Amino acid sequence: MSDGPAAGDAVDVVIVGAGAAGLSLAHRLPDTASVVLVDAPAGPLRPPERTWCFWEEGPGEYDDAVSASWDLLRVRGADGRPAQGSAAPLRYKMLRSRAFEALVAERLRGRPAFRRVEAAVDAVRDLPGGGAEARGVAGDGRRIALRARWVFDSRPPRRLPPARTTLFQHFRGWFLRAERAAFEPGVADLMDFRVRQPDRGLSFGYVLPFGPREALVEYTEFTPALLDRDGYERALRHYTRDVLDLGAVRVPAVEQGVIPMTDAAFPRRAGTSVFRIGTAGGATRPATGYTFAAVSLRRRRPRGYRFALGRPPSSHIR
Repeated sequence: MSDGPAAGDAVDVVIVGAGAAGLSLAHRLPDTASVVLVDAPAGPLRPPERTWCFWEEGPGEYDDAVSASWDLLRVRGADGRPAQGSAAPLRYKMLRSRAFEALVAERLRGRPAFRRVEAAVDAVRDLPGGGAEARGVAGDGRRIALRARWVFDSRPPRRLPPARTTLFQHFRGWFLRAERAAFEPGVADLMDFRVRQPDRGLSFGYVLPFGPREALVEYTEFTPALLDRDGYERALRHYTRDVLDLGAVRVPAVEQGVIPMTDAAFPRRAGTSVFRIGTAGGATRPATGYTFAAVSLRRRRPRGYRFALGRPPSSHIR
């Protein structure tokens, strides 16, 4: 990528976090805006590879990175009875985070006013004379301060806002290969309730097939408390062996996650010139946990992009 603005210069926009929200915003800002994207260094602050799924009509701007998609969707009740239908004109698409990051990074490559730096940001604040500042520790251990007209912060909050209801959608998934043909490649099972149900909340299986023998198979719960690793593994063994009857499987990769499901209000503004984006800004749908479409699939730029060009702030970003 271009060297872009130097890390110590004041720029139009600093974006904290290079996940789906941060990369999407950087991708959609005008080429003329000077932008610094701050990526966490390798370690606990940088999340492992994730899977994002979303519905989209027709070809999409990220299709070059989509690993699979489905038109037919299915839900199974506890008795095994299926309800299946087409999502047309929509398709259910699956995107792996590394493929998305590589695609957007390539599109950002060469922008003269764009720079990507690696640092662990520990403070974001308004500046007395206007604008804002993100402070942190660079990969080489130096303290850095990045100043901009506007700072967009995607770091997760330290605690969830007060709410009437808070559950967690938590899951563990196996990318597996079965010893025999066992999947319908054209059908995605969004919810399969033939799994053991928790005392509080609910659970279901989730199957995204890539071929007759390959699939992402997940066990998901909506509950107030999380499981330990052995709990997820037991549930996945039960689902793949006793419910799906897959027999022996090989599991070359796994994924695990926790998504807050809450009716809490997430303030999108954290200061005069500081805004929260992504899950931190309330982009996660509280009923489903889906987030990627809310931060990435825009047919037009949101009003907030004008901030990078120096327009006066408004009270909301929509």
